Amino acid sequence: MAAPTRADRGGSQTLKALLGIRELVFSGAIGPGERLSEVILSHRLSLSRTPIRAALAQLEQEGVLETIPSGGYTVRGFTQADVADAIELRGVLEGTAARFAAERGVAPVRLQAMHALLAEIDTIVAEPQEMDFSAYIDRNGEFHELLHTLSGSDTLRRELARVMKLPFALPNAFVTAQAQMPEIRASLVVAQAQHRAIVDAIELREGGRAEALAREHARLARNNLDVVIEDRNLMTKVPGLALIST
Repeated sequence: MAAPTRADRGGSQTLKALLGIRELVFSGAIGPGERLSEVILSHRLSLSRTPIRAALAQLEQEGVLETIPSGGYTVRGFTQADVADAIELRGVLEGTAARFAAERGVAPVRLQAMHALLAEIDTIVAEPQEMDFSAYIDRNGEFHELLHTLSGSDTLRRELARVMKLPFALPNAFVTAQAQMPEIRASLVVAQAQHRAIVDAIELREGGRAEALAREHARLARNNLDVVIEDRNLMTKVPGLALIST
């Protein structure tokens, strides 16, 4: 087996820097408006300044950081409306993915995989009060990844990946918070019914219906945002909500 090249090592270090800085920012350890120092981050993450610099530039492109006139970066602050817009945008893109899948058609073997996954989620949500949230997160993530793939559009998949760089836009963003509030656990049962309806519309080649259902599905997260935002303790359970400026 060949030894890692300098380029391989450089890419690995940049990825480590990227993941480390993301964690610091999305957890609230570095708050909105704070300036990020390459020197301090280098010491904190035990990395050289070169991968730190590359990671900061990428996070600026992702919309997490902002450049400042004097040089360097600060953490971007988001409003509640910004978060709602990101969720809405994900819903629009997933709606388009569902419509593409319905209009272009999906191979039977891939639909079978979707139905098998739905059966697993049915089992998980059967008892909301005893739900295995870790299993739900895994299967729900798989459902959305499959939906993106069924679109048959690499362009659409890239745009979905871009918007989901913001963790509060992820399909699983509010699941951990829901585990803390039995009264909104039931929304996961509703979400599963929507999953089934989306797949049914795709299978029946009903593009408009598939799109509308996927967009409505994303609005569940939008509704949960309103609940979570009222409780600071719950906000800490949703990655990235620490970036909301008050």
